[in-house]
Formats: sequence, structure tokens, C-alpha cells
Amino acid sequence: MAEALRQAVRAYEAEEVPVGAVIVREGLVIARAHNQVEMLKDATAHAEMLALTAAEAAVGDWRLTDCTLYVTKEPCPMCAGAIVHCRLPRVVFGAPDPKGGAAGGALNLLQFPGLNHRCDITAGVRDEECRTLLRQFFLEKRSRSDTV
Repeated sequence: MAEALRQAVRAYEAEEVPVGAVIVREGLVIARAHNQVEMLKDATAHAEMLALTAAEAAVGDWRLTDCTLYVTKEPCPMCAGAIVHCRLPRVVFGAPDPKGGAAGGALNLLQFPGLNHRCDITAGVRDEECRTLLRQFFLEKRSRSDTV
């Protein structure tokens, strides 16, 4: 999670929503990414999506059956769907997202009974650090928009 937090800080510094993700295989980080929605002008450029694409390239397959995703915020429905399709066995996240999270927050796509794959979920890892970064980002964003 330390590397995912470093990625989230990179997003923060780039004025992106501070979410970072890494994918680990056999104890090694094979992919790392941070949100790049604004920079790439791409609504799908979430940290998880970019990390999944990089991991697939590293592994040489779209199936990531022996990998773990570490992400600083609970995945959204789009990312959760991609995680299930890649067949990741485990997802570890920091800050929960009760309004929009899809790993037990608003809903749980990662363990949805009708889908062909389910992930083990570990929630709340370094939660306070992950939450603090997100809160600070949105606090600054709101204060900037109030002064304009």
C-alpha cells in the first residue's frame, strides 16, 4: 500500500483525484498507476484501469489470476467490473467509498453472485492516510472554486 500511496501523491501533485494503484505478482510490483482522467481527458483513466492495462502487458495475458491489486480508495463500479473480468483473486484498498464504491460500499460487484468470478477483499489498509489525502484534495478544490 505504500507504493499505492506514493502513486496517489503523484495524482494529487498533478491536480488529479489522489488515487494510486499497484498490482503485485509473486511479491513484485508489476504495475503502478495513478488517476490521469484530467491529464488524458479520459473518463476511464482511473488508477485501477491504468494499472490493470500495465499488468496485462507485463504478464502477457488479460487474466491476472495470480495478482493482487492494492488501491488507495475503494474501486468504483467501472473499475470493479474490469477487476472481475481480469480475474484478480484479491483486492486490497484503503479508504472506503460508501456513496460510490463497488467493493462493499454502495454495492459489491467484486463478490456479486451472478458474475463468473469473485475477489477476496481486504478493506481499510492505511485507511487514515488514504482518507486524509482525499479530504485535503477536495478541501483545496472547494476553496479554490469559492474564490473564483
